[in-house]
Amino acid sequence: MNQDSCTHILAINHMNNPTISQTTPSTPLLSATASSFSISSSTTSTSTSSEVSDDSPPTSFRFELQEVVSYDYPSKSLSGSCSYRSLAVLSEHVGSVSCLALCGEFILSASQGKDIIVWQQPDLRLFTKFGQGDGSVKALVTVGNKVFTAHQDSRIRVWKVSRSSENVFRLVDTLPTTKDYLGKFMKQSNYVQTRRHHKKLWIEHADSISCLTVYNGFVYSGSWDKTLKVWRISDLKCLESIKAHDDAINGLVACKGIVYSASADGKIKAWGKEGKTSHSLKGILEGHKDVSLNSVTVSEDGKWVYGGGSDGFVMGWEGSCDFVSWKLVSGTKAHQMAVLCMCLIGEFLCSGSADKSISIWKREAYGKLCKVWVISGHEGPVKCLQASPNSVGGGFLLYSGGLDKSVRVWWVPKPSNKNTGQGYNTEVRGKKSITLG
Repeated sequence: MNQDSCTHILAINHMNNPTISQTTPSTPLLSATASSFSISSSTTSTSTSSEVSDDSPPTSFRFELQEVVSYDYPSKSLSGSCSYRSLAVLSEHVGSVSCLALCGEFILSASQGKDIIVWQQPDLRLFTKFGQGDGSVKALVTVGNKVFTAHQDSRIRVWKVSRSSENVFRLVDTLPTTKDYLGKFMKQSNYVQTRRHHKKLWIEHADSISCLTVYNGFVYSGSWDKTLKVWRISDLKCLESIKAHDDAINGLVACKGIVYSASADGKIKAWGKEGKTSHSLKGILEGHKDVSLNSVTVSEDGKWVYGGGSDGFVMGWEGSCDFVSWKLVSGTKAHQMAVLCMCLIGEFLCSGSADKSISIWKREAYGKLCKVWVISGHEGPVKCLQASPNSVGGGFLLYSGGLDKSVRVWWVPKPSNKNTGQGYNTEVRGKKSITLG
């Protein structure tokens, strides 16, 4: 397929879907995959990192959102590769995009504008919207045929996905449920002090819910109220409320029976349970002093944990799930401004920043991170990242959401073996979003 043919394919997509702004890629491989890739049917994902907004809790690190001067990393051309642009710019949100998730054939994106948009693969057309008016959305996760969304109003909403009804994403409950309330509101021992002269049931969050993760039949929620709560998916009951941190919880991830919470207090804490017992603290991973940790991610084997800090560093800890020998083994200055989000896809770590860029890192021996790509294109801080587990054309698909109200889709090539480990920093730029129609 030649370059003109690929351009023609994307031009047809423009005409059929005016809500998508796509930019013409400069490699035939990239253009061809835009029309032919398929997405994994995996239905679980996590959302990490704190919200970047003026409604942050007063004790937490607050990001400066003033315009920043753009900068270039020193770069060298990788053999056989060249700059390319984003596959698509999805620009239907009315507010800053706060979180992303993969849900079978769909991509879900949510924003501070209270809207959740469903994009259908592979043509990335707007399929439907839901959740309007339920409060700014901070996080979302999917499991089975359910979608859990966390909101600024301190509630979690549960949506059922069904192809058999006209309303594909239907609201089925709100957490805490009415049944949970009725079972606890009469006993004074079920109330906890949240602020001076103010009490709430322990099953309620007292501030915005900033992050969610799903693991082994449970949903975990982290909040600016510094607590971690555990919800059972089968009956949507709140089982535990843990006073987890000394400041706002910004990110959650779970792996190998351990739940990791990242906080503005500069710590990542690991929580686990034995059998039917409650969760207990298994270990504490210390970051840089007085530096907020905004996101956390963990390798599939559970041996590596990475935290993204407000000082632009990505820190890596190596160890084992028993937390006997965990140690900080790497600290990489990843960005010029705060690291807001991260995701892992195999041997690659992706980081998004308030400096508007996305960096792709190759994980190497002894905790070293080698930068292989820098992606530019967002016109505001990058708030969330989600990578597809499917291999596409020798690379992978990466979805990013930003404070510029856009969702962008990237094809990220995997560097050849002869180029990895050499510290190449090839910059990849995207065009400004142009909405057609």
